[in-house]
Amino acid sequence: MTFTESTSVTVEERPLSYIQWGPPIAGAVAATAVFFVLQTFAVGIGLAVASTSPTWRDTSAVLVTLSGLFLVLAAIVAFGLGGYIAGRMRNALTVDEREFRDGVYGLLVWAIAVILTAFVAFATTQSVGRLGGQPAVSSVPGESIIAYDLDRLFRSDRRPTNADMAYPRSEAARILLTSAGHTGMKAEDRSYLIRLTSAATGLAAPEAERRVDAVIVASRDNIRKARRTGVILAFMVGAAALLGAAVAWFAAIAGGDHRDGRSMPPAYWRLHSRHTARSA
Repeated sequence: MTFTESTSVTVEERPLSYIQWGPPIAGAVAATAVFFVLQTFAVGIGLAVASTSPTWRDTSAVLVTLSGLFLVLAAIVAFGLGGYIAGRMRNALTVDEREFRDGVYGLLVWAIAVILTAFVAFATTQSVGRLGGQPAVSSVPGESIIAYDLDRLFRSDRRPTNADMAYPRSEAARILLTSAGHTGMKAEDRSYLIRLTSAATGLAAPEAERRVDAVIVASRDNIRKARRTGVILAFMVGAAALLGAAVAWFAAIAGGDHRDGRSMPPAYWRLHSRHTARSA
């Protein structure tokens, strides 16, 4: 006669977490680091998205487009690497909707990396501003675009040393910014700007009028260049963000396929894996 002893085993049920935060955070950190390394390289070769150079107004549309394309390329490389890392590191606890879950981890990498990039960019901007000292006072949005034109407008060797030019400069900036509008600068604003320039510089009325006309043309061209540059770069930033999300999604799926053995990574990785297995 055979006796069978039964043993009861108590299994502790734990709630299944649908999101493992370790892989997407690791992928996002890697993506952010790679992106900033590539952007540092872009600064070195003159393809930075933003520049503090005073000659930025001479930048051609081709160079601005190349800067935007490099930004798109950097986003594709960075988000692709981060998405792959997250997909490869994720523990596939279930087989249901495996590709979808891997893709969601890629989107998490993209979202976290975008937030980290924005935070680091803001912190870097604040640090550069502190190291560079107090910037020039600008009470008018967009005044920095025509800062050099304002310098030309009020340039004078006969101005008193203690003259306060803050308000006249801001007022002239507000008037000059209207020159790039559809209707252009009003005649009364032009006449007032001529009188303001003559009073601030001591120039005769005809000479002040010639200077005002030259500055109006230059400022209008600079505003249009800045507007064109802003449109191109804003489009490239949006395209880089959208392509980065798509690349992170598919890269995470590819990482999940390599993790589960459904597809094989490149030959070098396979040889390295075999060598590692033999050494173990």
